[in-house]
Amino acid sequence: MAWSVTGSGNAPAVGLRALRASAPIVAGLCCVSVVGLAARGPRRASSKPFASISASLSTEKKEAVETKHAPAALGPYSQAVKANNLVFVSGVLGLIPETGKFVSDNVEEQTEQVLKNMGEILKASGASYSFVVKTTIMLADLGDFKKVNEVYAKYFPHPAPARSTYQVAALPLNAKIEIECIAAL
Repeated sequence: MAWSVTGSGNAPAVGLRALRASAPIVAGLCCVSVVGLAARGPRRASSKPFASISASLSTEKKEAVETKHAPAALGPYSQAVKANNLVFVSGVLGLIPETGKFVSDNVEEQTEQVLKNMGEILKASGASYSFVVKTTIMLADLGDFKKVNEVYAKYFPHPAPARSTYQVAALPLNAKIEIECIAAL
């Protein structure tokens, strides 16, 4: 019996006797063989070793989410994308949807508006704040961390989503804050 260890149909076969001679290599090669190859024989060049993975990540299931109740994207991206029971919300700013202007220059008010806008995008996708599993907050000044937390805490029920917060060099339109999130449907 022989196993092909690479993805190519022209790959050299490795005999099991040779594998028995060095146990550490056997463990590694067996894992590759079990995951990547059919146990019934050598791979054919046309087979897909990870067909179940690639099928579940198919772009055919990708759908843009758009709503007029949140600011339009400032570039060639979607407000959010639904894929495989997840919603990926792009970075949201504290802009008033009707005017495209910031609600104010105050970080607390921008945070409030960011989260209202995010709520509208989540709603358009069939989700809500309670569906959010991860957020990423980008701040112009990390000194605003405590102020942002006070507003943020009002929007996310227990258990709060996982979160990362960063101070960045600059944000679009000189915003004080930008938040993106991932929600599970």
